[in-house]
Amino acid sequence: MKCVILLLLSAACAADVSRSDVTPVQKVIQLLNGMLEKGKKEKHDEQVQFAAYGQFCDDTSTEKKRSIEQSSNQIDMLKADIAKSVADSAQLGKEIAGLDQDVSTWKGDMKAATSVRQIEKTDYDETHKDYSESVDALQRAIQVLKKRSHDHKQVSMAVVAKEEVLKKKFEDDEVAALKELNLIPDHAKKIINAFLATGYSDESLDEEAPEANGYEFQSHGVVEMLEKLLDKFIDERSILEKEEMNSKHAFDMLIQDLNTQVTQANSDRTEKAQAKAKNLQAKAEDTGDLQDTTSTKAADEKYLGDLTATCRMKASDFESRQQLRSEEITAVEKAIEILSSGSVSGAANKHLPGLMQKAALAQLRSSGMSPAQEKTALYLQQQAKHINSRVLSALALRVSEDPFSKVKKLIKDLIVRLMEEANEEAEHKGWCDTELSTNEQTRKEKTESVQMLHAEIDQLSASLAQLGEDIADLSKSVAELDQAMATATKQRQSEKAENAATVKDASDAQTAVAQALVVLKEFYAKSAEATSLVQQPDVFDSPYKGMGAESGGVIGMLEVIESDFARLEAETSSSEATAQKVYDEFMTDSKVDKAQKTTDSEHKTAKSQDQEQALTQKKADLDGTQKELDAALSYFDKLKPSCVDAGVSYDDRTGRRKEEIQSLQEALRILNGEDI
Repeated sequence: MKCVILLLLSAACAADVSRSDVTPVQKVIQLLNGMLEKGKKEKHDEQVQFAAYGQFCDDTSTEKKRSIEQSSNQIDMLKADIAKSVADSAQLGKEIAGLDQDVSTWKGDMKAATSVRQIEKTDYDETHKDYSESVDALQRAIQVLKKRSHDHKQVSMAVVAKEEVLKKKFEDDEVAALKELNLIPDHAKKIINAFLATGYSDESLDEEAPEANGYEFQSHGVVEMLEKLLDKFIDERSILEKEEMNSKHAFDMLIQDLNTQVTQANSDRTEKAQAKAKNLQAKAEDTGDLQDTTSTKAADEKYLGDLTATCRMKASDFESRQQLRSEEITAVEKAIEILSSGSVSGAANKHLPGLMQKAALAQLRSSGMSPAQEKTALYLQQQAKHINSRVLSALALRVSEDPFSKVKKLIKDLIVRLMEEANEEAEHKGWCDTELSTNEQTRKEKTESVQMLHAEIDQLSASLAQLGEDIADLSKSVAELDQAMATATKQRQSEKAENAATVKDASDAQTAVAQALVVLKEFYAKSAEATSLVQQPDVFDSPYKGMGAESGGVIGMLEVIESDFARLEAETSSSEATAQKVYDEFMTDSKVDKAQKTTDSEHKTAKSQDQEQALTQKKADLDGTQKELDAALSYFDKLKPSCVDAGVSYDDRTGRRKEEIQSLQEALRILNGEDI
């Protein structure tokens, strides 16, 4: 085998020097290495793929378990909310009844207070009127008396005597009016009477005039008394007005307070009535949500069970495939180890490189280059093959062609250009890392959002479809109930009319049969007596007594018929009562069922409308999120040509560029006469 391999290597070197650097053994080893790398890569890719699937299983299982747990918690919460709504509604009903009772009591208090206030106001008006009239009368009386508070001279008495007497009579009438007032005390009335009694009459005009004055005023005591009464009445009227004002203010405050309490109570009652209605509505909605949540929980539990079984099966298949790939990789590695041993490829690795180097040197010498150029070109060719660099290969050709001085400049320019490329690529790498990281995060978030929105839209669509089916079924059931109720009512009316006619006919028939029995029985009774007295002809053996005496005769038949009609009437009446009872029960049950189905339909219709709005919003959100995801994917496609490695990684490019720069620096030292 060794001889054959060496012969093959020699033949390959002689045929083509440029392609003799790889021996058949090395080709086989390279092929096996390729297979090994491919197997390892596929195994790794399969591990990555299954890790993603396992992550999906874990995430989905966790999500479903969380959803089931949330559904359980929500069911408990809904049950608690329903119980709370019932309790709150009952409590609110009691509070509303209490508020109604309070409002009724406060309105009664307002009515009673208003009645009392009216009585007080009437008393005040009357008393205030008496005081005002008394004050006015006193003021006028005092004014009249004060006008007489002077003495008349004798010389004037003869001229004005009669005028003074007439004026005094008028003024005494003003004073006498005080006696008619209720508020004037009795002792004051006595003083007024005494004062009026001292007045002079017409005869005083004929008496002799007094020596000093014609008339002296003697009513100062009456005026003082009246002024005191005036002051007293004015004070008492002021006190009365203040008390009235305070009473009115207290009444207004009481009425205002009661009105405030009634208004607040009515407001509280309205709020509590609304709260009660909301509680009842919430109870109905929670009841519907409880049914939906229970169904969703059951569906999630079934899906979780199916997913767990599928993931276990996939895990078992993955372990089997991984075991097979591990065994395959072990076999390939063993083959590579055998081929790479010294007994197979040692001779090729030992002899062929020297042969190839000699051939290369011979080729370089035949071109007429200097030893330094030959050495430099050979070194560049070796390094180009080692690191697979097209730049170094091109440079090796240029070294063999160009003058020595130009080669140095070319090497220096290449070193500068490679270093500039390294700096530019480093800067570009930093920018790419930032953009790719941001874009990856955006794509991940938007992808998750799109998936979640798709799931929510699918769930809403399924729920809407189910609600549509439920509403259609409920509408159909309500229509069927209406039809059944209408049919039952029509049949009941027809049956009732038929039974009524049957009962009437049976009753009329019984009456007619009874009348016929009376007629026949009377006839046969008379015929029996008549035939017993009349002598029968010889031609008849016995007297004729009619058909009534025969067994099973017409009377017996009529009695049977009468009893049949009576039984028909009784059975028909009983059947009618039973049918009416069955009809009433059917109508009651149908109405209850219809009301329940109508309520369910309204609840589901409202829920369907809410979910349609939510679905529209979710679709709008999905459209916007999908556009954002598409934009992120489009930007990623633009980044890939310049930022994503295509076959060669950034580290590989950096390493190769570094080796190229080192090789160029070594070549430059060689050209400068330094020993490599």
